[in-house]
Amino acid sequence: MTAFSIHPIGILQCNLQKLEETPKNYDGSEHSGTIEVYPQFLAGLEGIRRGDTIVVLFWLDRADRNVLRVHPRGDKSKPKRGVFSTRSPVRPNPIAVSELFVEDIHDNVLTVRGLDILDSTPVIDIKKKLYSGKIRNNSPAGEMPR
Repeated sequence: MTAFSIHPIGILQCNLQKLEETPKNYDGSEHSGTIEVYPQFLAGLEGIRRGDTIVVLFWLDRADRNVLRVHPRGDKSKPKRGVFSTRSPVRPNPIAVSELFVEDIHDNVLTVRGLDILDSTPVIDIKKKLYSGKIRNNSPAGEMPR
């Protein structure tokens, strides 16, 4: 297996200090905070505007990387499944994906809403969300597959 490195491009700052405080998913959150993008990556923010939705990848640096089976959403009444079939933060490569609303941008600091991530979590990538009008099952955007 080939080893590779991922280097953070920034850091999240918010008021979510404990795992128990975090929402189960970004789409159910109104928590706000800031993403400080490190100065050497400032040019990469060009084109991101207030009001945009961005997809942010985080490295869950405090997650247990040795767990491969979990109770979905932490519900012990449900049988365990493999972590790859869940959104559990514990996994071999603890990468989290969140869609966040950009409330403001000033230099290298983005104020974002929709957080489900702990304070001081490293940011490994930011992508602007694109709206294609279709999702994989060819339903119009915004409709959930049945």
